[in-house]
Amino acid sequence: MKSLRIIMFTTFYPPYSFGGDAVGVQRMAQALVNRGHDVTVVHDIDAFLTMGGTPPTAPVPIDGVKAIGLQSRHNVLSNLLTQQLGRPVVHSARIKAILDEGHYDIIWHNNTSLVGGPGLLDMGSSLKIYEAHEHWLVCPMHVLWRYNKELCDAKECLRCTLSFKRPPQLWRYTGLLDKKLDQIDLLIAKSSFSKEMHKKFGLRQDMTVLPYFLPDMDLKDMPDPAQHERPYFLFVGRLEKIKGLQDVFPAFDKYPDADLLILGDGEYSEELKALAAGNDRIKFLGRKPLDELTAYYRGALGLIVPSVCYETFGIILIESFRLGTPVIARKLGPFPEIVEKSEGGVLYEAEDELINAMKTIQSDPDWRATHGAAARRGFEDYWSEGSVLKAYGAELAKAAHSRGDAVLAKAFEAGAFEHGVG
Repeated sequence: MKSLRIIMFTTFYPPYSFGGDAVGVQRMAQALVNRGHDVTVVHDIDAFLTMGGTPPTAPVPIDGVKAIGLQSRHNVLSNLLTQQLGRPVVHSARIKAILDEGHYDIIWHNNTSLVGGPGLLDMGSSLKIYEAHEHWLVCPMHVLWRYNKELCDAKECLRCTLSFKRPPQLWRYTGLLDKKLDQIDLLIAKSSFSKEMHKKFGLRQDMTVLPYFLPDMDLKDMPDPAQHERPYFLFVGRLEKIKGLQDVFPAFDKYPDADLLILGDGEYSEELKALAAGNDRIKFLGRKPLDELTAYYRGALGLIVPSVCYETFGIILIESFRLGTPVIARKLGPFPEIVEKSEGGVLYEAEDELINAMKTIQSDPDWRATHGAAARRGFEDYWSEGSVLKAYGAELAKAAHSRGDAVLAKAFEAGAFEHGVG
């Protein structure tokens, strides 16, 4: 079986990135390299700098992925032109050259908002994937969080965009994106919930649900559980208002038996620290490297996931599941389908339900052990690298057959994504 040549486009890619979406793209790229494929990732350094990112100082680890960072002398102007015109104005010539020279089997788009917009989607003639890590296809703000204060239940995009102090994207009213999406052979949603929301907000094209995965891990190589002087629940993620952490603090004022350890940082961190002032059981520990993060997951009574916005998936849930740590998640968005599918935790809506869930986990070791084991089994069955890559291969084989590429379809059917080359 020949090695496939794959090019991925994404606005953000580590270390020029902020959140979990970019890590998900990186994990897929690395998994495909590990299976013997040639993977190139094109990302937009201009966008990272425009959004306030700090250029990395440490050398980028060599992992076999060929990363190409697009950068111009006028990063803000470059991104503004793409955002307003819906096409890669400044970097168009370079993108075309990369595609022409690469002779790729697959062109894989991931959140192309600033790396090229909808004008990028019909460039090249290979099998094309679009993976919707956010709701950008139906929401200019990506997150279906209207006026920066409430869940969106109906499109009021122009007023909402202005409330975020962003310039409106006139191309969204021309049918450009809908036309370009017709060039995509496989359009992926990360959860059934996200697929439903895309349809509700006007997406015409059908989507296939393929979730995130985490790399295989030998449990014998895991770090020991983190040591903390008291039992604790854990929050992991960006400190932004839409993540809902502020709603958890009142529950910990009423629940003195455990601490809340917060791992992460973000633009809402100072406000959160002010809200938590006076409760010394709420502790902000900042960002942690992977080994330390794993140790904190292992030592936690449970992971609390209180997001108040419509996520497309919830990678931190399966991070917790992989380590056998149960989850307490808000009954919103994709969280119910993930928790119920695995039986790896409990859902809540009201504050008293959150407190009762914490009491149950802390006071009933048998409950925690049962649901922790279910979480681990659920991860292996649904979100491990092998199971998810097998599902991708099956869907890509169907897409290749649909476009009449029997050779590429045969490669997927032979296990190009499942077993790799060789």
